[in-house]
Amino acid sequence: MLKNLRNRLKNQKGLTLIELLAVIVILGIIAAIAVPSIGGLINKTKDDAKVAEAVQIVNAAKLYITTNPSAQDLTHDDLKSYLEKVKDKDYVVTVEKGTDGKFTYKLQKHDGGKIVKDSTSDVTVTEAQLLEFSGNDPEGTEVED
Repeated sequence: MLKNLRNRLKNQKGLTLIELLAVIVILGIIAAIAVPSIGGLINKTKDDAKVAEAVQIVNAAKLYITTNPSAQDLTHDDLKSYLEKVKDKDYVVTVEKGTDGKFTYKLQKHDGGKIVKDSTSDVTVTEAQLLEFSGNDPEGTEVED
């Protein structure tokens, strides 16, 4: 019986300390690669959300212009009835009517413009630039009177 117990103890299989350390090192390498990638993905998602918010502001300006065609410089106070949950409220949407009767929308003082133009200072971006950055087709974005 004692001999049988010794044989069982000898035949037990498990991980050695070296094998365990090798697994831990491999997991550490995978974590070192994955964590920065996830951080970059989170930052890109935040930037995309800011650009989407900028597009939403321009779309709200379009709705406002349909009822107030003579308006030119729109602020958050003008557009708040068309927008919900917009974080950046210091923006200005400049609306210009061309000689062909089409409206052009330009967004100023919004973080989405900084991302599109890759700038740290306040910039002006057009609706077409916002749509192009977000992957939408900028053709046909102007509204005729």
